[in-house]
Amino acid sequence: MRRLRRSELSTPGSSEKMLAKAARSDADLVFLDLEDSVAPREKAAARSKVVHALTNLDWKPRTRAVRINDLQSPHAHQDVIQVVEGARDALHLIILPKARSARDVWWVDVLLTQLEERLGLTGRIGLEVLIEEVEGLVNAEEIAAASPRLEALIFGPGDLAGSQGVPDASLGGGHYPGDIWHYARSKIIVAARAARIDAIDGPFPGVTDLDGYRTEARWAAALGYHGKWAIHPSQIEPANEVFSPNPESVAWARRVAMAYERAEQEGQGAITVDGEMVDAASMRLLRNVLDKAELIGG
Repeated sequence: MRRLRRSELSTPGSSEKMLAKAARSDADLVFLDLEDSVAPREKAAARSKVVHALTNLDWKPRTRAVRINDLQSPHAHQDVIQVVEGARDALHLIILPKARSARDVWWVDVLLTQLEERLGLTGRIGLEVLIEEVEGLVNAEEIAAASPRLEALIFGPGDLAGSQGVPDASLGGGHYPGDIWHYARSKIIVAARAARIDAIDGPFPGVTDLDGYRTEARWAAALGYHGKWAIHPSQIEPANEVFSPNPESVAWARRVAMAYERAEQEGQGAITVDGEMVDAASMRLLRNVLDKAELIGG
């Protein structure tokens, strides 16, 4: 399913106050977290808070998701069952963390299929998967193609740093010449695009450093990513801004598309618009702009 994912806001599932605030946000997607932001002794209680929030709050964001716990934890099974049973059609997506292989995705897919059939749900619950373990990065292509439910791969730099053995000092760049995560980001976007799904850039820890956030968002956008996580509401606006085509680009793309369509009807394979050559390869790039504009509604 095509969804707008410029900004994905993370919200602790154990905080009723923050859940209510998230419901009023301008994020394209809000995910209610049961994993890293919830203390172990609060995880069971957080499920009920998440279900209550999904079914009782007046949600402004277009898409609502829940991040369950790692499949190797003792919590994941009941996370899926209790949240789906309680929220039903109020839940759009499950986010699976620390996926290591296609089998992990298959496990959640089968469980969701059984729940949907038993509960008589009218819509299919989608999946997003975090690539944040070295095994997951190695198997990114197989993971991306593991299920028709899968809608996006998410780059998770924090846990990937731990899995890869990166020293803390290098998380912000350290002494490495260039972007330490260029390979990981590139592999994930290629795997996602090959599977015809979206790719989402992971969190930026400096919640007061919006310039730094924009820089990372621009790097991801330049590679073809569709959006970025926001771990604080202040990061929503820059995410929506960076991952939205500007009005001038949209207007230009529409004008060129019309001109190219007329040229094709006349048997031409390439044309010049305002001194710029436009051919079929150019149109593939322009369609990326037009598709995003259509999804935004602009």
